[in-house]
Amino acid sequence: MTPATPATPAAPLQFSPYQKFVVGVLAFLQFAVILDFMLMSPLGALIMPDMQITPQQFGLVVSAYAFSAGASGLLTAGFADRFDRKKLLLFFYTGFIIGTLWCGLAQTFESLLIARIVTGLFGGVIGSIVLAISTDLFPLQMRGRVMGMIQTAFAASQVLGIPIGLYLSSRWNWHIPFIAMAGMGLVGGLIVFWKLQPVAEHLKLKQEHTAWMHLFHTVTEPRYLIAFATTALLMTGGFMLMPFSSAYLVANLGIDIAHLPTVYLITGLCTIVFGPLIGRAADRVGKFRVFLFGTCLSMIMVLVYTHLGRITMPVIIVVNVVLFLGIFSRMIPFQALVSSVPAPTQRGSFNAISASIQQLSGGIASLIAGHIVSFGVDGKLQHFDTVGYIIVGTSLVALMLVWRLNRNIMSRAAATAATAA
Repeated sequence: MTPATPATPAAPLQFSPYQKFVVGVLAFLQFAVILDFMLMSPLGALIMPDMQITPQQFGLVVSAYAFSAGASGLLTAGFADRFDRKKLLLFFYTGFIIGTLWCGLAQTFESLLIARIVTGLFGGVIGSIVLAISTDLFPLQMRGRVMGMIQTAFAASQVLGIPIGLYLSSRWNWHIPFIAMAGMGLVGGLIVFWKLQPVAEHLKLKQEHTAWMHLFHTVTEPRYLIAFATTALLMTGGFMLMPFSSAYLVANLGIDIAHLPTVYLITGLCTIVFGPLIGRAADRVGKFRVFLFGTCLSMIMVLVYTHLGRITMPVIIVVNVVLFLGIFSRMIPFQALVSSVPAPTQRGSFNAISASIQQLSGGIASLIAGHIVSFGVDGKLQHFDTVGYIIVGTSLVALMLVWRLNRNIMSRAAATAATAA
């Protein structure tokens, strides 16, 4: 009798035409959600004077999205696995489009604040549903490339979305980018409605009696806790560094503010190229190995980045590109690796809780970083190097947790293979 062997990579590594369509649709949905979140910061310079609101009020508008998205993840987790994921996706995506349109039509601070809360409540769950669908429809051997394509939505939002949004706002007003996004999102939603097949195989498995018990069992599952803790730590780094990066580039490194779009444009273009390559490497050489590489590279580059002095723009572009190479080399293999952690009947709730943790930990990290850094009398950002040391520390802890997580996954896979044999 032929001994049992792992599935050969030839079949699962070939994407069917429908699978290619699914990856494209999921990447587009991720792009729309990320762009909606990222547009608020660059449009702040136009929104505040137009609506006559203070920086504190604008900060509340920005944070309202993050905290409402975090709350919606927890509220949704209990019933996230009780419905066809396509129907669940369309429900929340419809609410997201309505919230985005509301942002574009808002004329007062109160209206804009409520619109951002609504957008966060619906948009904050879409990412978790996208990950659940990715896990349902693609085997582990393909998820590195899938996550690589989906994660490039972040870079695409920088390269395409933000420049176009800024152009529309300067050509007309700050309302137009949100209205345009709602129109674009409507087209994407119709394509999902017509072309995406139901994703309901998990409904054939035994379900919890109540949504609250489903949430409780997901939150308290010991093997999930490592994944949740790692997610929180990985989000800490990005949210501590990125909110202050533009101020650091201008005030400390001497980059002219007019050249900032060039820095982000080139970085985003490079990241679009890196994403699929990182995903392919994760599938071929191992997800933990790529994560280890990304962690080491990002720690080195964070220390370099936070200790720079006055430099030329080509140098900061190279540093920025290599830094994002390290960051994406962590995030893509981690998303692919952690996708195999939850049971099929808990994928929706697991990803919803994970998305909630991302938003909440990111908000907390931003607040902590805001209390660490300050502007000196010379206008430079101070104590930014301290933020770098904290990020390195959280990265080391995250690396140890992912090593343990990977060991547990391999042990379960070996036990399953032995049972099948």
